[in-house]
Amino acid sequence: MLKEHPAVFRKLMIFADLCIMIGSFFFGYFLRDKMNGIYPLNIYILFLPLLLLIWGSLLYHLGMYESFRIKKLSGILFIIFKTAIFGFLIFGSFTYIFKVTYISRTFISLIFIMAAVFIGLEKVLLMQFLRYLRKRGANYRNILIIGTGKRAQNFIGILNRHIEWGFKIIGLIDENEAGKREMISGCKVLGAFKDLPDIIHNNVVDEVLFVVPHSWLGKIEEIMHFCEAEGLKVSVAMDYFKLKFSRAKQVELNGFPLLTFETTPDKLWHLLLKRLFDIIFAGISLILLSPVFAAIALTVKATSRGSVFFKQERCGVNGRRFTLYKFRTMGANADTKLKDIFAYNEMNGPVFKMTNDPRLTKAGKFLRKFSIDELPQLWNVLKGDMSIVGPRPAIPTEIRKYDSWQRRRLSMAPGITCLWQVNGRNTIVDFNRWMKLDLEYIDNWSLWVDFKILLKTIPVVLFACGAK
Repeated sequence: MLKEHPAVFRKLMIFADLCIMIGSFFFGYFLRDKMNGIYPLNIYILFLPLLLLIWGSLLYHLGMYESFRIKKLSGILFIIFKTAIFGFLIFGSFTYIFKVTYISRTFISLIFIMAAVFIGLEKVLLMQFLRYLRKRGANYRNILIIGTGKRAQNFIGILNRHIEWGFKIIGLIDENEAGKREMISGCKVLGAFKDLPDIIHNNVVDEVLFVVPHSWLGKIEEIMHFCEAEGLKVSVAMDYFKLKFSRAKQVELNGFPLLTFETTPDKLWHLLLKRLFDIIFAGISLILLSPVFAAIALTVKATSRGSVFFKQERCGVNGRRFTLYKFRTMGANADTKLKDIFAYNEMNGPVFKMTNDPRLTKAGKFLRKFSIDELPQLWNVLKGDMSIVGPRPAIPTEIRKYDSWQRRRLSMAPGITCLWQVNGRNTIVDFNRWMKLDLEYIDNWSLWVDFKILLKTIPVVLFACGAK
């Protein structure tokens, strides 16, 4: 039986990955040298320790060397992808700051691409090998489950469906003797709480897992102390709260463990990439579109009295107030005239939407139709008030009329475009449907979802789909 020894296994993986990085360095050098002669190897090799430090640190920090037992292949490959991207940016910043102008960009690109491909291939083969061993009965961990109720049975079902994880249940422990030797979900009840020392000493136990009801929490502390004294790994299932949307994670505050429930995405690296994209996209767009901004400003000023920009207080993440910017599309005192036309509201909720709004100027109708009036919000994105993709920012007076479930749309940064924009826009007159689209976005958010919304936004804007 092959036993996984985490510390040794982790060191071997780190060593293997660094060896692959070294191999990629030399292979990349000779490939680049064959294409077109570059500086001698003894000059480039000075950068090898830095490359090893960058790759090793990023892989370790991003969680590559945590247990592979229940990791998904897609998650591992994404760690490698992030390492390659961030590593390239870090190394590129280093060469820029220290003005290392002689180093070949093609050479560095080859190194990072080959390292990512080879390390990815190594991890695929390793995962397949480990899962093959586990399915054959090797490289498994013996776990003892404390608990016999419905939750424990559900957990047993999960482990039985994933034999490639390599967990073997040696038995269950009940609170008292009543269920001793009973079979539950194919697992034998070995005894009661008082029998735990004998059971552990007479069996090979790698981990003790508590899947117990609320009422047992005060009774298991002594057992946990015993397991701690015996040096056993202990896990406690904390699925006590049947929340619909929240995801649980364990955090630590200065040594104080907390179980945190969040409804918003907690993929920190993905959110960081989203923010980096927002900054780069908004910054470049503001520079490139500056002549367009000037032309629109002149048009707005020439066709109606008032300021070029319309400023309004909106709500961002969790209700934070900020000033939203738009090109002005309405005439003077538009807000005060709202009460006179509110009866024509086509949206059955706190939001006002009306076809051929009489408050719009001639230029404003055109700007609204093609969403050109929204362009100044790129400045809000650059400042961090908004994102390119996200639920549309709401007015504070509208939020006061929200139902409790609708307020959850405030849990993520607002955006210029969103699912509502690309799924009908102003043709959606059911306010609840609009809110559900926003919550669907939050619950299923990923970088890929943002990318798809951006692509769908292009034809929606160009052909003025759903505009009013």
